[in-house]
Amino acid sequence: MHALPYWRLSGYYFFYFAFIGAFSPYFGLYLQSLNFSAWDIGLLMSQMQLMRLFGPNVWGWVVDRFGHRLAVIRLAGAVGLAGFLAFFWLDKLPGMLLAMAVLAFFWSAALPLVEALTFDHLREESGRYSKLRVWGSIGFIVAVMATGAVLDRVPPVGVLWVCALILAGILAFATVLPEAPHIKHHESAPAIGEILKAGPVRGFLLACFAMSVAHGAYYVFYSIHLADHGYSKTSVGLLWSLGVLAEIVVFMAMPKLSRRFSLRHIMLFCFATAALRFVLIGWGVESLAVMVFAQLLHAFTFGAYHASAIAAVSQWFPGKAQARGQALYSSLTFGAGGLLGALISGRTWDAWGAGWTFSLGAAFALLGLYCIWRWLHVTAAVHGPKWQKTDDPVQ
Repeated sequence: MHALPYWRLSGYYFFYFAFIGAFSPYFGLYLQSLNFSAWDIGLLMSQMQLMRLFGPNVWGWVVDRFGHRLAVIRLAGAVGLAGFLAFFWLDKLPGMLLAMAVLAFFWSAALPLVEALTFDHLREESGRYSKLRVWGSIGFIVAVMATGAVLDRVPPVGVLWVCALILAGILAFATVLPEAPHIKHHESAPAIGEILKAGPVRGFLLACFAMSVAHGAYYVFYSIHLADHGYSKTSVGLLWSLGVLAEIVVFMAMPKLSRRFSLRHIMLFCFATAALRFVLIGWGVESLAVMVFAQLLHAFTFGAYHASAIAAVSQWFPGKAQARGQALYSSLTFGAGGLLGALISGRTWDAWGAGWTFSLGAAFALLGLYCIWRWLHVTAAVHGPKWQKTDDPVQ
């Protein structure tokens, strides 16, 4: 029987998302200390989303065409670390922009490939995915809290040392990840183009795109929104951590949830919850109790949603199509959806205000809800969730 390399996969997820926890909240502060303008900071930080538009698809195609999945994962870790180390010597926009682009292009390549590798190891036990992925959430919390404590005691440049150490951890675990045993498929995997011709697949990807757009204002302006209404930095940090803790709880419960409820019903609930959550954040910010409740809903708007979406991708893009399927999901959601959401909220924040900007996010969540309800039918398989097409789109 195939033994799951639990701690090696978990360790990779831990360090990968720890990097996000250290980089996203604090790297902008370092750039600010270098006297970069707001536009320059935005331009530099946007490289992470821009590269996720096409980077995962490029590397997914390379792996599907030439193989050597683990070699690409390790190359991404090595070049990503090298690109980041350049920040220790750079302080001008052109050089930093190039370094950021290199870091983002290679860093974005790794996760979709590791997701595909994970599901190849899990085989028919996809419900166990959440118990591996939860270590990414733990890594995020540890990094965001630890980096904040470090920067209370050292200058902003300290974030470079923290991030470099975390990237070294990513590379270390990449070198020990084992390839999954070859799985013989009775039928050859369909081409990506053929898979995308199916209406349910397109509806699913559109729904995931809408969910990422819906989160645009949250990831860009949530902290600013709280601070503008008198919340302390400590309170802001605690609310962020509360959301991730709720996410962890749901990740641990997903195997049971996926056995009791179909993926379709889980996804419908997640999208409905997202619409409620963003309305609460936009209009209920004066109440701490409302904000706490809204953050607890992160368990569903990201935790249950993401675990379900990844399981769906693994079912719809089998065999050799797995890497490009995961890359396509990453590009359309975290790349294109996240970028569009950030741009829309940036345009509406001053013109419409926080309440209507978050309400617009809720509207995108409802669009995703409609896509799931209209085009997808989901059943739970014996060993985990499975998506199944039906002639009745709203069954």
